[in-house]
Amino acid sequence: MTYLKFSLGILLVLSASRFIPHPPNFTSLQALSFYIPLLFGIKFIPIVLGSLAFTDLVIGFHSTIAFTWGSVIVIGLVSNYFNRSLLTRISGSLFGATIFYLFTNFGVWTIGGYGYTFQGLASCYILALPFFGYSLISTFIFSALIEGIHKLFVKNVIKISNYK
Repeated sequence: MTYLKFSLGILLVLSASRFIPHPPNFTSLQALSFYIPLLFGIKFIPIVLGSLAFTDLVIGFHSTIAFTWGSVIVIGLVSNYFNRSLLTRISGSLFGATIFYLFTNFGVWTIGGYGYTFQGLASCYILALPFFGYSLISTFIFSALIEGIHKLFVKNVIKISNYK
């Protein structure tokens, strides 16, 4: 039952950040992809993917979906390597946004709109830099929120458990 409640919570947070009008790539996706497996284990990666699939179903599927979903899996799998301190976790979440940028824009390049040349690949990445900026800002903000909520929750749970 807790797993189901947790799944619904992630779905609500991700849905809200994707459905409410926002600048391009300004969502909680990269932060959730990083923090959910980091804090609760890699068994929760499917919840993040399921939530992403639901929101994609509503928003619309796209030709780079394998790269988007693949980046979520990779971010989740590497997240545990950044669990040493607050600074490494924040750095890791920003690294996750970088993974997302590299994966998804490579996927955009494979569609062929930029040409199958090194110049086309470079153009694809360069033209995506403004979107990457939004991703970094949103990942930093959502990471700070998750860190704050987690710190508050852990502090209160420890406080409550000491009184039992």
